[in-house]
Amino acid sequence: MNFRHRRPEEPEINLIPFIDVLLVVLIFLMLTTTYAKYTQLKITLPVAESNRIESQPREIVVGVSSDGVYTINKQPVEGVGIEVLTNALSAAAQGDVGRTVIISADAMAAHQSVINVMDAARRAGLVQLTFATQSARSGSKGP
Repeated sequence: MNFRHRRPEEPEINLIPFIDVLLVVLIFLMLTTTYAKYTQLKITLPVAESNRIESQPREIVVGVSSDGVYTINKQPVEGVGIEVLTNALSAAAQGDVGRTVIISADAMAAHQSVINVMDAARRAGLVQLTFATQSARSGSKGP
């Protein structure tokens, strides 16, 4: 018996399929990645391009000025607390919880003032809320 010692074959690694898979993953990542930089947040409020709806008797218009003064149906509200707003909204609703509350806030009003109106409306049982905006065509400056 003649046994020859064969040289062990070196394992060969084929890199071509590996490179193909990496290129597909790279293309996928390039297509799904957004390249926008979020260096700062610019918000200009309120502006909308919708038609103006005339006021209806079932609406309660709550105004919020830039200095935090509230009005309900153009009547000033004495005080700025949520309880005061809740009582004033309940009185304006006259027991009709189906009324719509329109929040007409100044663009420079504090965010907390608007949240207070929303919280007071919820406490008063008024769940239909909307925001009044100014049309961009009415002469206001756009972004």
